[in-house]
Amino acid sequence: MPRPPHRVAVLALPGLLPFELGIPHRIFGRARDPEGTLLYEIVTCAPVAGPVPTDADFSVHVEHGPEILATADTVVVPASYELGPVYEEGRLTEELAAALAHIRPGTRLVSICTGGYVLAAAGFLDGRPATTHWSSAAHFQRLFPSVRVDADVLFVDDGDVLTSAGVAAGIDLCLHIVRRDHGTAVANDVARRTVVPPHRDGGQAQYIERPLPEAGTHTTTTARAWALAHLHEPIQLRDLAGKEAMSVRTFTRRFRDEVGISPGQWLTQQRVERARHLLESTGLPVDRVAQDAGFGTAQSLRVHLMSAIGVTPTSYRRTFRTASSPESSEASGAAPDPSEASS
Repeated sequence: MPRPPHRVAVLALPGLLPFELGIPHRIFGRARDPEGTLLYEIVTCAPVAGPVPTDADFSVHVEHGPEILATADTVVVPASYELGPVYEEGRLTEELAAALAHIRPGTRLVSICTGGYVLAAAGFLDGRPATTHWSSAAHFQRLFPSVRVDADVLFVDDGDVLTSAGVAAGIDLCLHIVRRDHGTAVANDVARRTVVPPHRDGGQAQYIERPLPEAGTHTTTTARAWALAHLHEPIQLRDLAGKEAMSVRTFTRRFRDEVGISPGQWLTQQRVERARHLLESTGLPVDRVAQDAGFGTAQSLRVHLMSAIGVTPTSYRRTFRTASSPESSEASGAAPDPSEASS
């Protein structure tokens, strides 16, 4: 019997942002396996079924009450701005506490933007790392001192509890969850359908001082496009700067202004993504994957993959390779991962 789709319950609270309410439906609702089967079932609920006011000039009618939370594998709490005791005192209302009590132990919890206040007020973030919108981070930390707040990142994945910064970072987090659950091929397909970048690492900066270059100035887009086409080659910072006819110092500053992280961090992220794609979609030996992704050796790939997602190349391939892949590693004569010998 086929497994039922993973159920995602989205909790709609008074004063919600309609855009953020729609993010889980848009991202998880587009995820399909190679046969076209939907991988997630998304349902919306509220502490009380019926109309829920938004921060816009309309309400949304929510058919399901909080009992739906008891059936969820993942619960997503988008931002909302009419929960006075939560934001002012860090305390749940009786109605909201009763709703959250339906959540089963072990359910994955996700917040978008200031939805993290609800998770924190319920005690789900005690002693754990988390983030929220950068403009609310200081207030969040004062209200919940036991939470380890990181105001600089797009999202935080702490296993069964994940938090994100505002709006677009919620898209990044939902794509990250799809990638974590089903691999890069599925996540990239969702990103293409949604016409958004397929991957922004959670550690990327939330707040970029100059997100758009000044008129008449050079950008770093040509260098980034060139790098993506040459990931398998050694790439030096001076090579990237040369593509934009800039000094290394100017290029580094402008790159960080535009992307939010250093060129070296960005290159590593892109190489990890390339390696993940190759591990999922080909039967290439791990040392060949390492070379094609620009890591050089299987051991280097292992170190970077472990740092990024906590698994070895062989374990990652075992998790995400499917019968529908073009070829199996056995069929292609793939050698064992030499870096696994020490694990």
